[in-house]
Amino acid sequence: MRKIVREAAFGLTDIESEDIWRCTTCGRCPQQCPRDVKQIESGVALRKLATEYGVFPGPVRPIRTVSASLRGRGNPLNEERNNRSNWAEGLSVKTFAEGTEILYFPCCYPSYDPRLKKAAAATATILNRAAVHYGILGSKENCCGESIRKTGDEDLFKRLAKENIKAFIDNGVKKILVSSPHCYHSFKNEYPEFRVDFEVVHIAQYLFQLMNAGRLELNKAYRKKVTYHDPCYLGRHNGIYDEPREVLKKVPGLELIEMPESRSDSLCCGGGGGRIWMETPKGERFSDLRLEQAIGVGAEVLVTSCPYCIANFEDSRSTIGVADKIEIKDITEIIQEVI
Repeated sequence: MRKIVREAAFGLTDIESEDIWRCTTCGRCPQQCPRDVKQIESGVALRKLATEYGVFPGPVRPIRTVSASLRGRGNPLNEERNNRSNWAEGLSVKTFAEGTEILYFPCCYPSYDPRLKKAAAATATILNRAAVHYGILGSKENCCGESIRKTGDEDLFKRLAKENIKAFIDNGVKKILVSSPHCYHSFKNEYPEFRVDFEVVHIAQYLFQLMNAGRLELNKAYRKKVTYHDPCYLGRHNGIYDEPREVLKKVPGLELIEMPESRSDSLCCGGGGGRIWMETPKGERFSDLRLEQAIGVGAEVLVTSCPYCIANFEDSRSTIGVADKIEIKDITEIIQEVI
């Protein structure tokens, strides 16, 4: 089998090696490559071969559990599908119905993870304050499928995408608001492969729009030193750098500080390309380095706009012992505090 696989990979890479799983698909390599080499596409192609032959080295084995959960429950966390909307209890969030202006699609992590539920709740609070006509689909939703696609499981991605598309069309969805850059990327750039074209907006963009339209009044000051981390799939992959910063600049009292590696040069948190589900040894975690950078510029709060980034940063905050030096916030949590 190894001979066949090696030949398929042009003799350059052994799919039994952990090396093909190290890429976070952050986009930095193709951005810097002078010869326009498609590193991400090549890496995912090798992962497809590995997936086809069932080759998963030790640190990668959790992907098998994730795949089973996605197939059976529509999310990677092995949570009950019927509990997908539990985060919204007590927040006056309505079920999406035909004619509703916006579908809020919070992503699997804000739907189930205790820490990330706070970001979904903050988003709902903001939307309610701005009188946005929105709703959620709850158990009718699946994972967007972006990350499992990057692990090489194309069939599972297509299944998740087609089920989501059917749910969107059946319920009359035209505009989708997302919390996750991975959902944003998938809905905007990958779902059109299935001949659909939904209007997609990330919450950082939408906050900027609401503020400029005078629909959100900031009533309190946030007197802290803040640095903003650019998620790879919002920044490098989709060019959204300014709106999050402009939102933070509007917050009274907030001092925005840039890290040395920011915008198109931003350091990845380490969660893309399905790495959010894989084991990364201490000392090799990008999120550890990023927290050190944030602390190094004097930031009291590291703000981002991606569930994967927050999950990784919160983990690093504990494991490297800096919980008392810096806070991790989603951009919506900052705005919730000042409206």
